[in-house]
Amino acid sequence: MKLASLRNGSRDGQLLVVSRDLTRAVAVPHVVPNLQAALDDWARVLPRLEQMALDLEDGRAPGSFPFQATQVLAPLPRAHHWVDGSAYVNHVELVRKARGAEMPPSFWTDPLVYQGGSDDFLPPTADVPVPSEEFGIDLEAEVAVITDDVPMGTAAADARGHIKLVMLVNDWSLRNLIPGELAKGFGFYQSKPATSFSPVAVTPDELGDAWDGGKVLLPLVSHINGQLFGRPEAGVDMTFDFPRLIEHVTRTRRLGAGAVVGSGTVSNYDRSRGSSCLAERRMLEQVEHGRATTPFLSFGDRVRIEMFDREGRSIFGAIDQKVVPAR
Repeated sequence: MKLASLRNGSRDGQLLVVSRDLTRAVAVPHVVPNLQAALDDWARVLPRLEQMALDLEDGRAPGSFPFQATQVLAPLPRAHHWVDGSAYVNHVELVRKARGAEMPPSFWTDPLVYQGGSDDFLPPTADVPVPSEEFGIDLEAEVAVITDDVPMGTAAADARGHIKLVMLVNDWSLRNLIPGELAKGFGFYQSKPATSFSPVAVTPDELGDAWDGGKVLLPLVSHINGQLFGRPEAGVDMTFDFPRLIEHVTRTRRLGAGAVVGSGTVSNYDRSRGSSCLAERRMLEQVEHGRATTPFLSFGDRVRIEMFDREGRSIFGAIDQKVVPAR
């Protein structure tokens, strides 16, 4: 099942059930008003949403209409909790290598996470406002999951059952602001502007055998200004899968229904598959040639992030956005 949030003038949008081929949708106000309300009452509303999805596929859903990614918000336009990991530790290793720093052994056994702003997620086709090109504008293509209520102390084996939806992320970063913030020893804030998400979120069963219970076994494809930038495999070199990330973040607190957990930048040791962020490409240039030559993004640049099934069909729709000056 695929779900989206139609822009309707409210902060949280109207929940839509979307067809598998992303061409049709139907609003479900008689079932639940928005996605957060659905997640708050998931066990009760899920069968009704699934039936609506079946009716939509069979052409029997009353009031269905053409689905347009330009008309939707992020699947969760705002969330109670957004925590992003750094599950591809080879990416972290490369970052440290570029500046000649050793990586602590604990990075391979204890996940890195940060809690980001979740009150203002960007729609998948909205312009991305940034105050200055001098901040070092960068994409970060990722996968994320949405959970139901997850108790404190949840083990990874049990966390699998709490993953209700999967979606794509562009966790925008302002690279030139990061060093100064981290030097203060208190984490990201100004260097992490609003995050973007794919037009739809999907239930794990929608992925078929491309979902192994903890990660997505497909390439994540990024383009910059129409040119292929990278297509690393999301299921390869993921040191910490989503259940392990959930285990980590619930060690001392609960997750509420609608919590979003990100994978961090998708990255492979096979560098021929390209990258999911400009910082990684610049680090590879630094290691190989002694200096980075690829620039960060400029105003007017367009970034597209998408994932396709093995038959070449878009699963989540595309995050397709232009970087613009903030006004």
